[in-house]
Order: sequence, then C-alpha cells, then structure tokens
Amino acid sequence: MLPNTGKLAGCTVFITGASRGIGKAIALKAAKDGANIVIAAKTAQAHPKLPGTIYTAAEEIKAAGGKALPCIVDVRDEEQISSAVEKAVEKFGGIDILVNNASAISLTNTLETPTKKVDLMMNVNTRGTYLTSKACIPYLKKSKIAHILNLSPPLNLNPLWFKQHCAYTIAKYGMSMCVLGMAEEFKGEIAVNALWPKTAIHTTAMDMLGGSGIESQCRKVDIIADAAYCIFKKPKSFTGNFIIDENILKEEGIKNFDVYAITPGHPLLPDFFLDEQPAIVTKKADSYGAVPELKEEKTQPPPKPRSGAVEETFRIVKDSLSDDVVKATQAIYQFELSGEDGGTWFLDLKSKGGNVGYGEPSDQADVVMSMSTDDFVKMFSGKLKPTMAFMSGKLKIKGNMALAIKLEKLMNQMNSKL
Repeated sequence: MLPNTGKLAGCTVFITGASRGIGKAIALKAAKDGANIVIAAKTAQAHPKLPGTIYTAAEEIKAAGGKALPCIVDVRDEEQISSAVEKAVEKFGGIDILVNNASAISLTNTLETPTKKVDLMMNVNTRGTYLTSKACIPYLKKSKIAHILNLSPPLNLNPLWFKQHCAYTIAKYGMSMCVLGMAEEFKGEIAVNALWPKTAIHTTAMDMLGGSGIESQCRKVDIIADAAYCIFKKPKSFTGNFIIDENILKEEGIKNFDVYAITPGHPLLPDFFLDEQPAIVTKKADSYGAVPELKEEKTQPPPKPRSGAVEETFRIVKDSLSDDVVKATQAIYQFELSGEDGGTWFLDLKSKGGNVGYGEPSDQADVVMSMSTDDFVKMFSGKLKPTMAFMSGKLKIKGNMALAIKLEKLMNQMNSKL
C-alpha cells in the first residue's frame, strides 16, 4: 500500500458520493494526512441495502485524523451543491480538491432502459459532475493545489462499449468529456484528470450488479484511494490525463498488487471501457473503416459443442431443482441459443418444483438470454462467468437484470455438478 506523506494536511477536499465505497476510501486516505473533507452525498439516514451515511462517514474521517463537514447533496440539485460549497468555504476557508465520484448505473440496453433511469444517469453522472465543478472552480482557482478528479473512464469509441448499455456509457463519457474540456479551459490554473480502475472494484454497488461471489474477482477500494492520492501530489501542470489506477501506482514503484486483491491470486474481472482487458476485443478492424467487432482468438478454432451438450446441461439443471430453489428465485428464464443443439429453451423457477425444457415457457419470461450453445455450456459449468460474458458481448440480456443476477448465484451452486 502507498504510504501517506502528509502532503494534504490542511487541504480541503470536496467529494461527491463520499458516504461509502470509493468516495469514502479517498476521503479516509486524505484524512490520514489531516485533510478537511466535505462529504457531499445524499444518504443522511441509513439505507436498508447500502451501509453508511454522511454522518457515519464523518465519524470515520475524524477517527482517521481529518476534519469532516457532512452535507446533504443530491448532485442533481444545483442549490444543494451551491449550499455545500458555501458551507465548505465558510468552515475551511476554501476548496483545494474536488472529486466527482457520485454516479448512477443501469447496465440495460436501449429498449430496456426506462426514461427515468436515463434521466438519473445523465443528471447524476454528466450534469452533476459539470455543475459541481462549476460551483467549485472559483475557489479552486485560488488554491495552490487545485485539482479536479473525475471517476470516469478513458474515452474509448469502440462500439462494443455502447451496444449493451448505451445510456450508461454516454453518461459516464460525459464525465470524461468534462475532463477533456475543463483541463484545456483551466490549463495552468487547475489540474483536471480522470481516474478509472483496471479491474472491478469491490463496492456495495458491485455486489448488487454482480451478485454473491463477485468479490473474489475484485480489488479493494484502497487501490483507487492510493491512485487518487498519487494524482493529488502532482503539480497543476499534470492535467488532461485519463489515468488507470494500476499504471500510476506502478510509476510510484508499487510491484505487489496482491495487497489490493480481495482474494489474492484469484483471476480478476476487468473493468468496462478498457480494450486491452477482454483479449477477445480486437483493436484493428479487418479492413480500413470497418467497425470493430468481437473476435475469437485465431490460434485455434473454438471446439464445436459436443452433441446434445445443451440437453445434457438442462438435464443436470433439472435434477438440481427443488421447491427451495424455486421459492428463492421466482423467475422464468428463456434462452435463445445459436449454433448446434441450439434453439429456444426455458428454465421455469416460478412453478412448483421448477421445470426446464425445449421451446418457449408457458408463461412470459422475466429474462431472455441470447448466446451461443458453446458459451451456454461453458457458463453453466463455471468456465465462463456470466458477468464477463455480458461485458464482452457474448451474452445479451433482456428483461429484469436483478433476476439475471439471481441466476448467476444459482449457477455458482450448480457448478460442482456440471
């Protein structure tokens, strides 16, 4: 882990979404230097599923050696942002660093994303980042440190990262475009950079997206906090960069990244928007002007699925069903499989005892999954993680994402039998 150098002592750091997860981790890292932390987040009362409030975060920051100012801020509300900025300046005399961490996510395709989810992502991610930056910039201009850090990805226009969750990508890239524009606009006055993880980071949000067992494929929030700390130590001339956490820490001399792993030695899930991660993504199209697409590695053609492999998989799944599984899941899944032994199959986990079979289910499916038969067999036998299959475009999901995640949990229980 990166040691603290005391360089942020007395600095005021304004962090959106700092009541938990990555935002809080960055706050605690700065607090150890004796920084003043403005916790600009929505959660004033404990949430049933999400731990932590602005007040519990404030107690942790004080315990770590910092000063804390908890402010109720929904970044969609310009007045709440302005009020928090005014309180911060009144209490601490200015603002030195802004971290735009607050973010909303829905990994759904165009037809499956309700308008209110589109609005939420655009308003929290892009508009919230823009307005919070705008409110802080007059004070940042007066600071010797003057940093804005957005938790957003490198701008990668590979269509792969748009096709599964267009609205989310646009909203996150909006944050990155703020970096592009503001770094140039305030060059010499304020350093404006983006930070993004190379691998999935274990947060409550990741648990909700990936289901149980996902944490072993993730790194701790500490890696982002350490990377952010490296950036804050840089001069104002270090601006307009899209930084990957692991890369900047390697520059700092960190060699052992196992300290950041939830389960050291376990394979890690690559994060979104980084082409070099899923090896199946090609950087070069076959011909000039062609659209990049997913490709199998060419060293060996993928083996054809063994005859009846899908049928055999469903037979084993059927043997694993019970009233308890049905009661815990309460969903109907439809599989549209391409390739040998493919077609439409279903898994009914609503009716008593559960049922599987070829063809469409008798009642409407809650979740429709489209993929190749080969990937289907790999997925149910644990050789291909559904999250990875979805991120890399091998798996398409329509319908209720929460119920899709439930199926992943069920698969983890079945893997030993398949």
